[in-house]
Amino acid sequence: MKIKQSIDKIPGGLMLVPLFIGAICHTFFPESGKYFGSFTNGLITGTVPILAVWFFCMGAGIDIRATGTVLRKSGTLVITKIAVAWVVAFIAARILPGDGIQTGFFAGLSTLALIAAMDMTNGGLYASIMQQYGSKEEAGAFVLMSIESGPLVTMLIMGTSGLATFEPRLFVGAVLPFIIGFALGNLDSELREYFGKASNVMIPFFAFALGNTIDLNVIGKTGFLGIMLGISVIIVTGIPLMLADKCIGGGNGTAGLAASSTAGAAVTNPLIIGEMLPEFKAVAQAATALVATSVIVTSILVPVLTAWWSNYMKGKEQSVGA
Repeated sequence: MKIKQSIDKIPGGLMLVPLFIGAICHTFFPESGKYFGSFTNGLITGTVPILAVWFFCMGAGIDIRATGTVLRKSGTLVITKIAVAWVVAFIAARILPGDGIQTGFFAGLSTLALIAAMDMTNGGLYASIMQQYGSKEEAGAFVLMSIESGPLVTMLIMGTSGLATFEPRLFVGAVLPFIIGFALGNLDSELREYFGKASNVMIPFFAFALGNTIDLNVIGKTGFLGIMLGISVIIVTGIPLMLADKCIGGGNGTAGLAASSTAGAAVTNPLIIGEMLPEFKAVAQAATALVATSVIVTSILVPVLTAWWSNYMKGKEQSVGA
């Protein structure tokens, strides 16, 4: 059976398929973890420890010796993405209630959901797109996008926009596994290769555990809103990213559009923030469902739009050259 090949045909499949399998388990068999106990319960309820190992391996896989072009390109995209998410958070915090919208079409929408959907780029999706439509240096720009992975950027945005107050130890705790992995990976290339390989292996496991925190009934209620959120992410972050890519990164906007997705790992952030700050726990499940839908929408639309834009720009350049 070609199970992995089938999963790979789905954008972000290694994240999304286990996520929805976990959501099905939680929706129809919510007590299965307690029933089986032991290691099975640990796998079902182990989102945070599995993510901790993943952050460590992700950090270990990053080589500090990146070229100047890669650093300029990735730095431009990462800073722009974070800046846009901060502006959205600042505005949303003054419009939306702290516990999110409770009724009507926008029920479930919260500032936490908006930040989580917009502050992280799907680095794997970006790299695969740019390998086909960009240069090697542009594809390598995903190296700094790994820094966005995890709750740290979300915490910084929420803290600086006045949404929440985090104790310094929580910031350290959120980034410490990543920093230790990064240090070890750059002190020893063999360790970088060894741990770096494990980062992809961990994705289905934390995705399944995360899915076991999601009730599919919530996704059903927020489905169309989640689709709108995904489209909004592409528009709201994509335009500034394309401008930054052209004006600062030296590109033609293709890399910026390719970076306008919602990262699969962003699905974990509402839950983690909810665990840190109880006042956000009530909106965490709906935010998780919205972000999960946004991941699917952007994973499908961003490659299509990037391919169209790349071909358009190449055609335009050829007509000018002629």
